[in-house]
Amino acid sequence: MIDPAVQGLDVYVVGGAVRDDLLGLPAGDRDWVVVGATPEQMSRRGFIPVGGDFPVFLHPKTKEEYALARTERKSGRGYKGFTFYTGVDVTLEDDLQRRDLTVNAIAQGPDGQLVDPLHGQEDIQRKVLRHVGQAFVEDPVRLLRLARFAARFHDFSIAPETLALARRLVDDGEVDALVPERVWREMVKGLMTDQPGRMFDVLAATGALPRVLPGLRFEPPIADELIRANQAGLGLPARFALLCRLSDTPLSVAQHVRAPSDCQDFARLLPVVLEGIQAPAGTENSLDLMERCDALRKPERFLDLIAAAACVCDVDQDVWRVRVSAIRSVDAGAIAKLMQGQPQRIKQALREARLQALESLA
Repeated sequence: MIDPAVQGLDVYVVGGAVRDDLLGLPAGDRDWVVVGATPEQMSRRGFIPVGGDFPVFLHPKTKEEYALARTERKSGRGYKGFTFYTGVDVTLEDDLQRRDLTVNAIAQGPDGQLVDPLHGQEDIQRKVLRHVGQAFVEDPVRLLRLARFAARFHDFSIAPETLALARRLVDDGEVDALVPERVWREMVKGLMTDQPGRMFDVLAATGALPRVLPGLRFEPPIADELIRANQAGLGLPARFALLCRLSDTPLSVAQHVRAPSDCQDFARLLPVVLEGIQAPAGTENSLDLMERCDALRKPERFLDLIAAAACVCDVDQDVWRVRVSAIRSVDAGAIAKLMQGQPQRIKQALREARLQALESLA
């Protein structure tokens, strides 16, 4: 079926959608490049402009992103220090040349034909992550993306010359221009891969880790724990807490990258949980741990923390589920009603009732 919005335009799917299709992976969002068009032509066709530094448009119906083909020139420090040119004379090959990795620099036309001037298909077959050109050293985000793709495509190697350019981004101080929000955005994608640890291995190998994540202590056991977290289907907060657990102050790592509050909470509480479950067995210690982690009001969070702890050491998660259920079954309202006006006695009676509930499980 002909799409009237793009009919007559020279359009191509580019980047990740083409790469993933060649790898036989599920289709994700598609990004499009339009060659030889002007912003005015796009607007007349109903496309909605959303770009900041360069013209990007949303399709009037599908809302997919269509960007005008562009070139870029370094004009300042950091990942924002670029000047873009989107004239009608910019070719598809020009646009592909500015991309980060060869596997991301493949385009596909409406007829299904691939445009691959940088031999990205060969690197996909060889399972190699390779930079497109020397401009790789101009944008520190490319180092983050390289590390993140290394985690996602963990069976791909990194070309030695690409790793050398990544180190230059560190040595030249370009990575210091990365803002925490951008670091976090790439971290989220890396942490949700099958082998998140590889992202941080690459950051460590290039010398970038202490610059972009000051205070993070990343050691080999954490990589294995993150694999187990993925296998268990744990969410982002649990994975982030595991990443930070050997750091001296996990919460400061979370605050540096301005992680969301749930990730900060998990980073702060996981060491508490690990210490608590390894304390001597007993109802007092069990109740203390659940109270410290607010398991009464937030039982699901506590059980997610227990699941994260199970990636580090042996934990009977079913036992903790039963314990949480037991203390939450105590009727706090009834006890408070019996002891109206005696807040200290209410608190003590509640604790005794919860201890009894735990003891009844033995």
